[in-house]
Amino acid sequence: MAQHFLLSRAAKTLSLAQVFRLSDAEAEATFAKIRWAETDGKPVCPHCGGLDAYDCRRPNGAPRFRCRACRKDFSITSGTLFASHKMLLRGYLAAIAIFCNEVKGKSALALSRDLGLSYKAAFVLLHKLREAMAEELKGRTIGGEGKVAEVDGGYFGGYVKPANFRENRRDRRLFRNQNGKRRVVVILRERNGNSVPAVFRSESHAQDFIRARIAKGTTINADEAGSWNGLDKRFEVRRINHEEAYSSDGACTNWAEEFFSRMRRAEIGHHHHIAGTYLLRYAQEASWREDNRRVSNSDQTHRLAFLALKKGPSVDFSGYWQRRTKVR
Repeated sequence: MAQHFLLSRAAKTLSLAQVFRLSDAEAEATFAKIRWAETDGKPVCPHCGGLDAYDCRRPNGAPRFRCRACRKDFSITSGTLFASHKMLLRGYLAAIAIFCNEVKGKSALALSRDLGLSYKAAFVLLHKLREAMAEELKGRTIGGEGKVAEVDGGYFGGYVKPANFRENRRDRRLFRNQNGKRRVVVILRERNGNSVPAVFRSESHAQDFIRARIAKGTTINADEAGSWNGLDKRFEVRRINHEEAYSSDGACTNWAEEFFSRMRRAEIGHHHHIAGTYLLRYAQEASWREDNRRVSNSDQTHRLAFLALKKGPSVDFSGYWQRRTKVR
């Protein structure tokens, strides 16, 4: 039997021991080369784009540069998701490596114990990394002429605890007995390709999203839910009745189900509650992990660090704990 990729040598090209053995200077050089890859790590002023900057460290030794052209100061993380950071850069590199090593997800509580952070610092850091992952999914379309994509939905959140006595229990599947917090994650996934998730109140609200994110000429596989009935006006649609079979004549939604398998395990095993405001972020994380499941952990770490340094300040958490901004 073939060896699973995660068990192979190719999957394990970076260890936490390597990260923690880095000196502060080596960690700074690593982040500099990731952010300014086009200049081989030489600083580029984020204010004017100038290439002539010199080292002007803070009194405590924290890295800082000063641009000779505009005379403004900046650091390796200025204008990025890690702007105004408090941790050492080696700590951020370790956090990214730990996050990527967990194939189903990483809880904020566990990360706070691993790195000696407060829970809220770990919570915000992990959501910033999910925000970085989402950058790769922004505006993505899948499929195309001759390609096959799968569409499916999975409901999360809105748990209603059953009453103690049997005579007081209600059918929680009925809308009138729900609390209104339940949302559906709709996943569009190309076979042997990438995926795109979104969150809606119900599957029937996803029609416009599907038409915008799946290219013409794509063959769509979906289950027998009535929510997908209108898709045949634009695409060739193959349906599979899961009451009869999981796969029949090439029609199945197994690739989409793999995404939900990963997300459900993250919910049950790590997070326990991923509904509400941040449900889309968790779905984007699961999508990114699924798309990169055959990429080595060192490549994942460098890729995620690049996305975080490329992304501007967080739209969700800039000033969040100081209540200067609202959660979007």
